[in-house]
Amino acid sequence: MFEHLFVFSLSLSLSLIAHSQHGRVKVKSTAQQEEEKRKEREKKLKVYLTVRDAIFKKRGNGELDDEALQLTQQLLSSNPDFATLWNYRREILLHLETIKEEEETQKLYEAELLFIESCLKMNPKSYGSWHHRGWVSSRLPRPDWTRELSLCDRCLSLDDRNFHCWDYRRLVVKASGVPVDQELQFTDRLIGSNFSNYSSWHYRSTLLPLLHPESGSEPAVCEEQLLKEYELVQNAFFTDPNDQSAWFYYRWLLGRAEREELISCVYASREGERVAVAFSKPVNVRHSCTSTLLVIMYEWRIPVSCVDQHVYKCSLLKYFWIHMNVPSNWCRDSATDQELFRSELSVEKTSVLQSELQSCTQLLELEPQNKWCVLTIILLMRALDPLGHEKETLAHFQTLKEVDPMRSSYYSDLCSKFMIENTILKMEYAEVRVFSLSDKNLSTLCHLDQLLLVTHINLSSNQLVTLPPQFSMLHCLEVLEADDNVIENLEGLYHLPKLEEVSLKNNRILYLSDLEPLASCPKLTRLDLRGNPVTKTANIQAELSQLLPSVTDLLL
Repeated sequence: MFEHLFVFSLSLSLSLIAHSQHGRVKVKSTAQQEEEKRKEREKKLKVYLTVRDAIFKKRGNGELDDEALQLTQQLLSSNPDFATLWNYRREILLHLETIKEEEETQKLYEAELLFIESCLKMNPKSYGSWHHRGWVSSRLPRPDWTRELSLCDRCLSLDDRNFHCWDYRRLVVKASGVPVDQELQFTDRLIGSNFSNYSSWHYRSTLLPLLHPESGSEPAVCEEQLLKEYELVQNAFFTDPNDQSAWFYYRWLLGRAEREELISCVYASREGERVAVAFSKPVNVRHSCTSTLLVIMYEWRIPVSCVDQHVYKCSLLKYFWIHMNVPSNWCRDSATDQELFRSELSVEKTSVLQSELQSCTQLLELEPQNKWCVLTIILLMRALDPLGHEKETLAHFQTLKEVDPMRSSYYSDLCSKFMIENTILKMEYAEVRVFSLSDKNLSTLCHLDQLLLVTHINLSSNQLVTLPPQFSMLHCLEVLEADDNVIENLEGLYHLPKLEEVSLKNNRILYLSDLEPLASCPKLTRLDLRGNPVTKTANIQAELSQLLPSVTDLLL
């Protein structure tokens, strides 16, 4: 026995020595390895291109046979994202359907499903593979939907955010008639094992209105089920406050109500022979019942322009003023604060939101740096009482900018939006036509469609870069103050029929061409450009006199 061991040990030593130099094992150099890899890649590429060219030739010749299936399978096995080959494969299968019996077709498609599974193992998120699987399943004479659901379960257990698989699952569920409550239980399992499963939360939001509908025409969830959902989602974000999935779902639960389509403002001018109508939400003037009634009542002719989805302007027939006995400038406000920016809350809904606000406030005490919690508190306060919670909301926005500086601009824009909404509400309560938002750090402008009747706007000392095109809706605007901003152009100040005074001190208007929109304002008489780079332009006084001949009071 020992002799055998000695002989084996000696032979092994001699083998190592034979492959070594000075007692060291020879190892291929990096250059040699790279060269061998390069040659191997070239060899594989040559084979790949040869097969590809053969496939294209067969397709060009209209050959739809088993050999073409084998060739496409050879390439798709290594590259399942070659969409053209899947298209060719479907052409072949459709042809084979016509020449085979039903049983042979069944076996053909079952084999195709097995092949697709092998492709999905290589790339579980292959769009082409999942799309082809949906097509094959729809062509099967006797599809096995239970097996397909099981496949989806396996794939989602490996990657619960595989949206291709989620899409396919919805197809299978619809085709096989899986009960909605069974699918809801499926989301329960996935969410229970992983609160961060965003796809499951989203899928849940599509199932709840079907299983627990609220009475009414709009798809919504009944209040009883909503309370259970609040409890579920609170468990999620109290467990992991920094995971965004549950917070997004929570936002959906809180924001279910649809704003009612209402006319928020109507302005008509005899002098301009026009009418402008502002709606509470974007509408299609051809399909909206409200707007259709207006068209009939006012005998609208030729739509002049669609300034915004909220606002429409039309020319009027001259006899409108005679037959309707309307004054020369006529306006009407109808929307209340509830209708403008938030849905009317029932007593039950108010108590629920108050309870949710209290829960989020408790979480914030435990997690003071949690941006999702802070943002949700802001939205709850906006829904309950935007004016009453204004100071708290501004403080929370400052917290958001500190804990999440990368999204500071987004928070600034959102804060600007809420500040403008609050100012409009205060203006409505006071029944004034002056809109003042100076020194509020505004970074953007919105809701201009609600200011059709405003005569004076003050936007001084903010962070505005531009005056947006929606400004052209403001038919009643007479005075605009926008000093001490960072405004670079005036693209929105077109065709304002009553604009008389514009103050733009200390902005960043650089070129004369940036002032061209003002030439379309026929009543403009006063313009203040002090502190703008454009004032250093040579012969600026003469240039502006030619560009804006109506301006008699020019400050440079």
